[in-house]
Amino acid sequence: MFVLLLILIVSLFGLGFLHPFWWLAASLLVFATVRHGRDRGGGSGPAEYRDYEERRDRQERWDRRYSRQNRARWEREDRRDRERRR
Repeated sequence: MFVLLLILIVSLFGLGFLHPFWWLAASLLVFATVRHGRDRGGGSGPAEYRDYEERRDRQERWDRRYSRQNRARWEREDRRDRERRR
């Protein structure tokens, strides 16, 4: 990433002063780089928050599924099944 940033800086300041076409090319490179980073989820803020939300949702589903209340119900059902087998 650092190398790409260095190339963009060189093209903006170095070649941009030689001909206006290079300013356009450099701005397109910056735009493509930023756009590509967003598509990949390369941004630190939104992507990290999305990962956090997914982990939190999975944890909530796990807690709901294996909560104490459900365990107590399962134990009652197991006890009933054992009594039926006797």
